[in-house]
Amino acid sequence: MYRRWVFFAVTSSMFLTSQFYRASNAVIAPYLINDLSLHTKGLGLLSAAFFYSFALTQIPVGILLDRIGARLSMTALSLVAVGGTFIFAWSSSLPSGVLGRALMGIGMGCNLMGTLKIVTIWFSPNTFATLSGIIFSIGTLGNMLATTPLALLVEHVGWRMALSMIAAFNFFQIMVLYVVVRDRPASSASTFTMSSAMAFKDIFSGLQLLFRQKEYWIISCAAFFRYGVFATVQALWAGPYLINGMGLTTVMAGNLLLVLNIAMILGGPFWGGLSDRVFKRRKTIMILSLGMMTVSTVCLALVPKSAWIALMFFFFFCFGFSAGNANILFTHIKECMPIQLAGVSMTGINFFTMMGAAVFIHGIGTLMQHLYPNDSMSLDAFRSAFLVCALFLLIGVVLYFFAKDTTSKKETAAGVI
Repeated sequence: MYRRWVFFAVTSSMFLTSQFYRASNAVIAPYLINDLSLHTKGLGLLSAAFFYSFALTQIPVGILLDRIGARLSMTALSLVAVGGTFIFAWSSSLPSGVLGRALMGIGMGCNLMGTLKIVTIWFSPNTFATLSGIIFSIGTLGNMLATTPLALLVEHVGWRMALSMIAAFNFFQIMVLYVVVRDRPASSASTFTMSSAMAFKDIFSGLQLLFRQKEYWIISCAAFFRYGVFATVQALWAGPYLINGMGLTTVMAGNLLLVLNIAMILGGPFWGGLSDRVFKRRKTIMILSLGMMTVSTVCLALVPKSAWIALMFFFFFCFGFSAGNANILFTHIKECMPIQLAGVSMTGINFFTMMGAAVFIHGIGTLMQHLYPNDSMSLDAFRSAFLVCALFLLIGVVLYFFAKDTTSKKETAAGVI
């Protein structure tokens, strides 16, 4: 049915906006420091507020998705994000800015999981890894839009008006979502009635079942390490590493980050297709991709300062490409749990994903300051930080060997034509 592709496009665009909000502070940081009278610690708190509130929202979001469906959940929470964006855009102090960013994190906390829930219901199970890979690639476009395009917009209208314009566009997206998207095919309503009509006691029983699954904890740890390391590099420390540590220009650092993001876009469908059509396994693909990410991180740590720039581009491409494996994590946990708990299980993984970003971004900076108090931006500091990141990724690879595998299924989902 063509309608399911419309639903896919609309909900995926909401995830793109979520990724844009997540990465936007990097570009507007100088304005925030000046207009809100921030120091480094305050700017860190302002940036972390989005991640922490996003993470803490995940379990309640899972319950909402399984209780009332993706359409209403995404609509209601996204309206909270719009309000938070306006508060943040016109804030005059750190507390009001933190409040706005926290509301943005809460409001955006449903967009990825809601999109995956729609895919779970409207599409065949054996396409989930591929489609979720496309979703993550679309989200990465949001990260890219939060770089040069946002900077150009800010130059023309200012950061406050720029964010207000984005919030207005986000409101339009929400209205389209509410009017167009449907939670499930009408012909299969009876099949999914159980999910929407579950009593809260049944939902919490499902949570207990989830927490007793060793696969949940293994996949959660892998998600924590994977995105924690990726966010550490992409969202914050790659720039100082390249400029301060490797002595590259700002433009060249931006080019390397652009390659990283493009590689991640390409990696999502690649790992998904490899999992769905070639190996037809989830565990195998995660071990391969996490292993590649571990090796790439070690290469970033050990590459000499005099290395050819082409080699740096290659390492950044490999790092971004290997990090495009998040769709396999969500596919794996989805296939380990019954369909009526798909939302809870996937949001549980997303909780650890976002907490990984917050903890690693803060923790790596603290580690560098502790190990190199006199020169925390030195190349040696970054080498040590990246080697620690690689160690955690290696732990994730080892843990994954103890998870049970799942396979790409051939059945057709109820109601899918």
